[in-house]
Amino acid sequence: MNKFTKTMLAAAMAAVTAASAGAQSIDDPSRAGFYENAKGKTVAFVPLAMGFDLTEGWAAVMKAQADRLGMNFVIRDPNWSTDAGAQAITSLIAEKPDVIVVHNPDVQSYARLLKRAEDAGIKVVQVNMKSSYPTDFYVGADWVGIGRAQAEAAVAQCGEGTSKKIQIVQGVLTAAASAYSMKGVEEVLAENPDIQVVSQQAADWDSTKARNITATVLQQHPDLCASIGFWDVMDTGTAAAVKEAGANTFIVTSGGTNEMDCKNVEEGSFGEVVSYNVPGQGRDLNTAILAALQSEQPAGTNKVTLYSPIVRVNAETLRPGLCWSMDTVAQ
Repeated sequence: MNKFTKTMLAAAMAAVTAASAGAQSIDDPSRAGFYENAKGKTVAFVPLAMGFDLTEGWAAVMKAQADRLGMNFVIRDPNWSTDAGAQAITSLIAEKPDVIVVHNPDVQSYARLLKRAEDAGIKVVQVNMKSSYPTDFYVGADWVGIGRAQAEAAVAQCGEGTSKKIQIVQGVLTAAASAYSMKGVEEVLAENPDIQVVSQQAADWDSTKARNITATVLQQHPDLCASIGFWDVMDTGTAAAVKEAGANTFIVTSGGTNEMDCKNVEEGSFGEVVSYNVPGQGRDLNTAILAALQSEQPAGTNKVTLYSPIVRVNAETLRPGLCWSMDTVAQ
């Protein structure tokens, strides 16, 4: 190493040493306010009911954030009763939590109450089932898009050499998941006039009703090509009827990518699940909650929609980790 090189190396090392000695830490100016803003705030959740994968998954993710940030998280479970849900929201309006997260039973029942909540200064987040009244945030499925995806999957199965007969099993007719999904299905069917809808009935989210409806349809149409259903739990009844009849009917349903979905696709009970991914929705809910808490705008000022990306679960897309369980949902 020549003298010049040694001199340059020494100068470079001295510069690094000086820079290191003079380096100073910089505090994030937003950090303290973020944590202070969340601490002690109350988030209330009014689901359709607890005890099934969607609501349990969302609640687990929201509670994990609440625990981490020192917030209060409360659940008011109406257990499938619209009247009890309305009473729960009415009580919460009087109690004035900072945010109410609502899972609507249909598009109309809670509409006036949600407006009352916002008029009282409470931020409102709707999850997966919209009301006709838009609130600060909607986090959930694009049901029209899901309906289109389901119909496209059914049409793809019912090509040449099949009966081209399909049935549609709806949930509650006035629920967003049914009404909006049906719109998407109708759009695709209009583009495929050779597809014959032999039955279109509501099972009201009940697997036993779905089973009975499908059993009757299969007696009349044993060559039924496909069944489009609007909720995976309900459509376990559809799958049971198809199995009992020994039919070769392709079942396409929708759900939250719980491990049951992957199992049913793997075993052939479902042909495809068009999913809205509950863990992803949970993170979006948490983002909406924090955005609502940090916003200085009055409740009801902004109307933000966060549609969940569609995940298609079928024999070709199955892979480890695609579906979630309660053990992993809040991780």
